[in-house]
Amino acid sequence: MRLFRSSVSLLKRWWVTGLYLGLFLWWIFDFSTIKGLFLEWLGQRPDLIQRTSLAELALQHLNIVFISTSIAIVIGLGLGMIIHYTHHEELKALALKLASVGETIPSAAIIALSVPLYGYGNRPIILALIIYAILPILRNTIVGLKSISRPIIDAAKGVGLSKWQQLIKIELPLSRPTLLAGIRTALVINISAATIGATVGAGGFGVPIIAGIRTYDPVMVIQGSVPVILMALFADRLLRLNTTK
Repeated sequence: MRLFRSSVSLLKRWWVTGLYLGLFLWWIFDFSTIKGLFLEWLGQRPDLIQRTSLAELALQHLNIVFISTSIAIVIGLGLGMIIHYTHHEELKALALKLASVGETIPSAAIIALSVPLYGYGNRPIILALIIYAILPILRNTIVGLKSISRPIIDAAKGVGLSKWQQLIKIELPLSRPTLLAGIRTALVINISAATIGATVGAGGFGVPIIAGIRTYDPVMVIQGSVPVILMALFADRLLRLNTTK
């Protein structure tokens, strides 16, 4: 009975996440069937030649998001831990101010300024996404590590743990929900904002969205928009489940 209840509880927690993933995969690999449903109320439109399949666009999109978010995590976590251990208030204020300013700069401006340096392709949008993702990760790292009560830290020191061991065994596990919340925010932002990269030759789901806007084809816009929404919902739900464990 206990095993049955545990299985039911697990199913309740994961079925929505599985639904998002299933809908995403169905959209990617069987869009021709789904497209017929849209044509019924949008009217028959001439098919435009699409050289890249949705599966390839999905891999390109995931690649951009993975690289940018991973770099932002390394920078945000690393800088947050340095600030936490040095207790340098001026460094903290400066880092948060720079990260906040970076997030307020329009992504189109970052991309436009990056093209002369990096050329067309994925690099300009990856740079923009890194800048956008640093702030929530940095802020949550600082808050998460600071929220650990002093008696716990003193107890860790009392049993002879080094600062590195305190970080790995005590501080990171206890601040995990807050850290994951920051990463979740950054990841969802990056999944959505990565579509803008198509304006400078980057891959991903922004390609059909931009092509649909240019050719006044709502089907192409929907074709690229829906998987981005499903991907963001899946990532948010997955990290939310891990945060609340």
